[in-house]
Amino acid sequence: MLDSSPPAAAAPGGAEALRLLTDETRWRLLRALRPSDRQVNELVELTGLPQNLVSYHLGLLRQAGLVQLHKSDADARVTYYGVSLPALTAHYAQLGAALAIPFTQGRQDLPALTVVVLCRANSARSQMTEGWLRTLSAGRVIVRSAGTQPSALHPLAEQVMTEVGVDIGHHHAKHVDVLAQLRPDVVVTVCDIAREECPVWPQATTQLHWSIPDPAAVIDPDAQLAAFRAARDELRQRAVGLLALWATGS
Repeated sequence: MLDSSPPAAAAPGGAEALRLLTDETRWRLLRALRPSDRQVNELVELTGLPQNLVSYHLGLLRQAGLVQLHKSDADARVTYYGVSLPALTAHYAQLGAALAIPFTQGRQDLPALTVVVLCRANSARSQMTEGWLRTLSAGRVIVRSAGTQPSALHPLAEQVMTEVGVDIGHHHAKHVDVLAQLRPDVVVTVCDIAREECPVWPQATTQLHWSIPDPAAVIDPDAQLAAFRAARDELRQRAVGLLALWATGS
């Protein structure tokens, strides 16, 4: 389950926020987590840092609200760490305001990319991600979604995306084998189970994981609708962040 507990310390501001973000170890961890959620052992491998040091600095970043954790849906003993994009955005804006730096909003050209998005059922999270990436890139990104055990498009996924003006009603669930001949540049898994089951595309330049709780697993109808909206909004943040990385060549 997603760790939604409040941070142990108040979010830092000004010079304190700058010190937090410019520590070399924490910067390396944030850079590693920026595009993809990862386990501690993966961060250790990526950064070459000792596990105790990685865990210590992850704790500081969690206290500041910049990093969140999610217990894997595939194996509750496994924990994924991910960046909180809203918190990072707030820090960025706070530093700019403190230093009176103007922010400009400009749309940069996106590279032509083909993206495959996977989850287990291809009923909700992957379908919403497909809709967001296609819409937010204005069709520049070619995106397809599929599942390792496909079922059908969840009606609440269609409903909550319609609420924000994105039509995915024409989508349909399909097995990952249907995309076997595709040559994607990026593969994104949006559920932990699919990450363990999904095939590897050797030709894919990048393989990313977003550890998003399954809204369909929520039983109470009112809570389930809220869960779908929360997943929709987090997936939008992730999609916006990913497109920003691609637009800057990162």
